[in-house]
Amino acid sequence: MTGRASPAKAAVGDKPVFAYIASLPQPQRGIAEAIDALAAQTLPGLQRSVKWGMSYYGVGDGWCFCVGGFAGHVKLMFVNGTALDPVPPVTPVGMGKSTRGVELASAADIDERQIAEWMRQVTSVPGVGGKKR
Repeated sequence: MTGRASPAKAAVGDKPVFAYIASLPQPQRGIAEAIDALAAQTLPGLQRSVKWGMSYYGVGDGWCFCVGGFAGHVKLMFVNGTALDPVPPVTPVGMGKSTRGVELASAADIDERQIAEWMRQVTSVPGVGGKKR
């Protein structure tokens, strides 16, 4: 793994996302699997896609957050993260001015209650590639 997103090919659907997650080494794979399971449990109608070497998630129109495996951690980034309460602490490089998220080094770093709340909040604002809601 490097500090860059994976070279995974862009594709829409569950299968490409599951293949992307399966391609990650541990502990990144376990972290990504836990976030994916939390998203499926939290958001009815969840849609998945691989874009820009990461797994993207959305409900309805547009993509709301993404999960990417990197050397030593997994980034969970919310596309309109500045609209969340509280605002997630990490401002990623090159992902847009309003994107915010968290970096997770182990599955123990996952605050399920807070992350599920952010997932619910972020689906109420327009996602990437979606129409205004």
